[in-house]
Amino acid sequence: MLRSLDVRKGDRVLVYMPMIPEAAFIMLACARIGAIHSVVFGGFAAHNLAQRIDDAQPKVVVSADAGSRAGKAIPYKPLLDQAMKTSQHPPKSVLLVNRGLVKFDPIAGRDLDYATLRARYDGAQEPVEWLESSDPSYILYTSGTTGNPKGVQRDTGGYAVAMVASMRYIFGGKPGDTYLCTSDIGWAVGHSYVVYGPLLNGQSTVMYEGLPTRPDGAILWKMVEKYHANAMFTAPTAIRVLKKHDPALLKKHDLSSLQALYLAGEPLDEPTAVWISEGLGKPVIDNYWQTETGWPILSAQPGVEVVPTKFGSPSFPVFGYDVRVVDESTGEDMGPNEKGVVAIVPPLPPGAMSTIWGDDERFVRTYFLRAGFLDGREGFMLAVSNAEGTYYRYLKLMLLNQKK
Repeated sequence: MLRSLDVRKGDRVLVYMPMIPEAAFIMLACARIGAIHSVVFGGFAAHNLAQRIDDAQPKVVVSADAGSRAGKAIPYKPLLDQAMKTSQHPPKSVLLVNRGLVKFDPIAGRDLDYATLRARYDGAQEPVEWLESSDPSYILYTSGTTGNPKGVQRDTGGYAVAMVASMRYIFGGKPGDTYLCTSDIGWAVGHSYVVYGPLLNGQSTVMYEGLPTRPDGAILWKMVEKYHANAMFTAPTAIRVLKKHDPALLKKHDLSSLQALYLAGEPLDEPTAVWISEGLGKPVIDNYWQTETGWPILSAQPGVEVVPTKFGSPSFPVFGYDVRVVDESTGEDMGPNEKGVVAIVPPLPPGAMSTIWGDDERFVRTYFLRAGFLDGREGFMLAVSNAEGTYYRYLKLMLLNQKK
């Protein structure tokens, strides 16, 4: 389908879609033919979408008529049309999945029906486009609200290594397992742990479009039971929402397949971690990372060594990262129980960003320059480490230039 729209190695394909299988199909199709996908979260407004279209300059946009949330249709097509009108570099082709949720008027000569093209090329065999390990696999824009969006550029080989390693040694996955991650594919977690991580490790993955409370507060556990999920990844916010519901819902379904619950996305407070761990009778593993890294920076790693975890802490630096807690003003290492900024000493491990799309200079300026130390302030994380090297909570992250 993408080949028929003249998409070739290195071309960009922008994906603006809800959590439906076709979104993953397009991402995987791009990977097969060497195209670079850029998934934009469906909740972004037309202005944000237009910015990303102009920066990535895709050859094709793939979208849908609408998403579904809390039983209501959320139109995508009007936002896409507005973004295309205001964009300086709109692509010639838009591939649309018509879910029949809302009525819309296709734009002649631009909008193409996904189902029609799928039927036309059903069963077609497309050869794999072999890439260098350092070739870009995708662009994912950070959700910052100031300035131009930063297009985090991910490589191919290193990212695949990081995905398989993290699935095995952090998330305890093995071929044949089922993994349930509730993230949207518009975020880094969705890229890594809805699509690429589980599939590269030979696991089944569950995509979920919806809320953790509809039709009731047991929907997540119903999916664990139905699909025999061995591990689940969600956000602390989802668990905090569930705390407002009947705790009996935690026991409503058979969770015998579930080995652990992984939480990341924002700080996990100790009372919430205790509540869900005791309610489910399952280990809770807190982990911390960012779009820039693509996989956890701090986490327990039960596939390497099973160690006790402490509620309120994302545990230890993950293999591959040289993590420090440094003074906000000087960049000097802090001692145990002293608050500072979490920094990573280069080189970055496989899977982390390789640059900012189309702007190497901004990449260096944002993450590596240390004039006044806080000048690269687009990412910091405040934390404290204790004598055992366990890390406690934080805000953001930056990279630490080794030259002083």
